[in-house]
Amino acid sequence: MKPADKHYKFINSKTGYAIYYHSLSSSLDTEEIKKQLQEIKARVAIQNKIYLETVYWEEIKENA
Repeated sequence: MKPADKHYKFINSKTGYAIYYHSLSSSLDTEEIKKQLQEIKARVAIQNKIYLETVYWEEIKENA
């Protein structure tokens, strides 16, 4: 991926484990990024058979 891309991990809040990783273009506006992350969150919850509220995302920072 390009360094300009934003990278996210989706985490199961009950276990604390990252269950999915995804990258989005940093050229997208904030609302479009949130919309896509919500859609991915729903798909990840369904695929892992867990409640939607159990999944959350974090942006992965390189210097963290």
